[in-house]
Amino acid sequence: MRMKGWAWAALALCAAGTARADMAPGQVRQCATVVEPRSVEYPWMSIERWHQLNRDKTALAAKGNVDVLFLGDSITEGWPKSEWDSHFGRYKAANFGIGGDHTGNVLWRLQNGSMDKLRPKLVVLLIGTNNFGLCGEAPEQVFNGISSVVASLRQVYPDAKILLNAVLPVEPNPDHPRRLNVAKLNRDVARLDDGKHVFYRDYGPLFLQPDGTISPAIMPDYLHLTEKGYRIWADALQPDIARLLK
Repeated sequence: MRMKGWAWAALALCAAGTARADMAPGQVRQCATVVEPRSVEYPWMSIERWHQLNRDKTALAAKGNVDVLFLGDSITEGWPKSEWDSHFGRYKAANFGIGGDHTGNVLWRLQNGSMDKLRPKLVVLLIGTNNFGLCGEAPEQVFNGISSVVASLRQVYPDAKILLNAVLPVEPNPDHPRRLNVAKLNRDVARLDDGKHVFYRDYGPLFLQPDGTISPAIMPDYLHLTEKGYRIWADALQPDIARLLK
């Protein structure tokens, strides 16, 4: 079942930029380039639930017939059906987002199951925020993780273009250290744009108020999107997807 963005506020509030409950303050769990399936139980998703979701995605991949592959974490998983259908229904699009995933989890999924059976023309990638929130990693580590995911995508889908999304802003205050870490990360991620296979887009400013704050009408937990937030993202994505599919 696809969950709407607002529902993640109740289930995944702990991912809104805070470290895991079982981590001591300042502790870092290596996630960025450690290729692994889900190994941590969360109140909002058990390990078994993660594996079931992965089995569902594997079965979807085995069917093939996907031109636009969305890949990421809960922000990707949470697309409301109405926005998905109205903006991407014209494409052969498939959602491969799984809540709570960090870059290491995505690397594992790309190397296991049937994802190599797909032949997408375009991959829409948004990943990295959980490396901060659930792993406590620094921007440099998260960048290494995103770089590794992009490299893996290039290997698995050499003919596909990659629409690389900047990590979305978090926290209501624009001067919050976590917001600044995201901005630092995105400056590095922008360098992965090669104008040929990888195309970087920062849609983050579209979710901000004029003063740089985030409205809870768009991000109720300052991480996940409401239906209004998804509409903003979809309106921005659609012309880029159409252009890259030409």
